[in-house]
Amino acid sequence: MPVETIDTVVVGGGQAGIAMSEHLGRANVPHLVLERARIAERWRSERWDSLVTNGPAWHDRFPGAHFPGGPEDFVPKETVADYFVDYAHQIAAPMRCGVEVRKVSKQPGQRGFRVETSHGDYSALNVVAATGPFQKPVVPHLIEAGAPVLQLHSNGYRNPEALPEGAVLVVGAGSSGVQIADELNRAGRKVYLSVGPHDRPPRAYRGRDFVWWLGVLGLWDLATPPEGAEHVTIAVSGAQGGETVDFRRLANEGVTLLGRTVSYADGALGFLDNVAQMVNAGDANYLALLDAADAYVARNGLDLPEEPQARVIRPDPDCLTNPITTLDLAGAGIGSVIWATGYVQDYGWLDVPTFDAAGKPLHRRGVSEEPGIYFLGLPWQSRRGSSFIWGVWHDARHVADQIAIRQAYFDYHASADADAQTSAAAQA
Repeated sequence: MPVETIDTVVVGGGQAGIAMSEHLGRANVPHLVLERARIAERWRSERWDSLVTNGPAWHDRFPGAHFPGGPEDFVPKETVADYFVDYAHQIAAPMRCGVEVRKVSKQPGQRGFRVETSHGDYSALNVVAATGPFQKPVVPHLIEAGAPVLQLHSNGYRNPEALPEGAVLVVGAGSSGVQIADELNRAGRKVYLSVGPHDRPPRAYRGRDFVWWLGVLGLWDLATPPEGAEHVTIAVSGAQGGETVDFRRLANEGVTLLGRTVSYADGALGFLDNVAQMVNAGDANYLALLDAADAYVARNGLDLPEEPQARVIRPDPDCLTNPITTLDLAGAGIGSVIWATGYVQDYGWLDVPTFDAAGKPLHRRGVSEEPGIYFLGLPWQSRRGSSFIWGVWHDARHVADQIAIRQAYFDYHASADADAQTSAAAQA
């Protein structure tokens, strides 16, 4: 099978790959977007049924197209996937779906890379890894596989009816864990929720969504996470039309809060007794944003209504004052454990020397240490908003600019060589 030659191969047909295609097209860079399944597949098949965006439609979008519906809506996952399909058509993105990239390696002694796929090989001067931050689910090896309980990662959860009977333990209190725990509790399941470090912003305050506050306060543009908070999750939800996550409310409604899950032996899980510490730290984060918002309103004379009730913190429920540190799964009637424990990046297919000892990409705003290799969609790639829909679009513009700038140097090189040959021939 002949090897197809193309200037740039973009690996991944989700929000990052489509944003990359738009900007490469604007820069007149010939390219292909290779997607192993369908456009935006993870939105369709690796998320639970009721998932909606965690930000309002006016904010979490590409600049070139609005979502259907109202600007304050939290968009259902299928609508999000359809949006990206429509956007790819709108920009005439050169998509090839059903093509899995298996290996990318440097072509010896020459510029560019060999891209090996399930449908033939490509020769490319540049490769953009646009596979996003949610690549390989993380499931801690605590409960052995043969234990009499269903274990699944949050990306495998669909709805309460799909789980076996019994109580459910959800491990992880970021957006996914909180929303799944709340949905299960509303469905009448007994729910235990293991809470770790998290940020807990208000859904809205003084008439503005928290994404607006992060914008006017300059917090979306932070270049690096605060020290010690590199892996802190955000407990925020667009469910039920958008609501502030309140762990004390969840406890009052029947969810039993637990500390961090740390051990398993003889059918029982062990937890740290730090659940109150985790919840209180989230409250402090919440109140700090309210303080910053109030100060901004006063400093700029904005006519936004005061909201003193937002500062009311509910009393501690019993599970905070008397934390459970051991839970016998059978005794508690737990039939399912859902690990909402995040993801790790998986670049095993990228055989180039641009990773650290932990396998994380070495790059500067998406430009790797291996010339011609680029990344897009990484958390904190250039700023706090990089892994969000709107943030990845802006990062893609920078990466496309760098690809075009690098090509301009090679164009000069070819032109200079041609001039030198012409001059030599004239002198001969």
